[in-house]
Amino acid sequence: MFYSLTGAVVHVEETMLAVECGGVAFACQSTANTLREVRPGERITLFTYLSVREDALELFGFASRTELTCFRQLIAVTGVGPKAALAVLSVFTPEQLAFCVASGDAKSITRAQGVGKKLAERMILELKDKLQAYPSPGGRTRGAEAFSGNAFALPDSEALEALLALGYDQSEALLALKGLDESLDTPAKIKLALRQLTTAP
Repeated sequence: MFYSLTGAVVHVEETMLAVECGGVAFACQSTANTLREVRPGERITLFTYLSVREDALELFGFASRTELTCFRQLIAVTGVGPKAALAVLSVFTPEQLAFCVASGDAKSITRAQGVGKKLAERMILELKDKLQAYPSPGGRTRGAEAFSGNAFALPDSEALEALLALGYDQSEALLALKGLDESLDTPAKIKLALRQLTTAP
């Protein structure tokens, strides 16, 4: 019914925002990632999803089409409702979630509020062939497809083990190590990876 809303942000709360369009303010539930990008008074476009239930109509709004697409894929997973999908996308960007799915990292997914181990494993099982790729702003493919192949399968094992020992999740560690110059020795890779991990938003 609604594809998108464009208007001024008139209100922002912890889990929702209101956008005024033609004199009507639409309340949209959203993710922490989207809410961090908006400020009251600014003009934005939200890509929307309308959930229709017997007792309620709920509107969800997202800052990007990619986040909306990922939300739709999440709520198609058995046992995942809009609340759980928002929780997941409040912890992860779509690209980060695709990485977790590609690496089978259920532990990281359980960081989302209300998502237990079994539900995280079901997400991996049902999404592994769906979260194929997300384009980055520069046109480069990211997500499950981008982390397949040798670059993903053969990280520096000693550097990976060191990061895991420091308490980082597997997906975080692999993402930090991916793309580092292979000519670097292990201590240098660990240092650069830690710099990325400690400066990440």
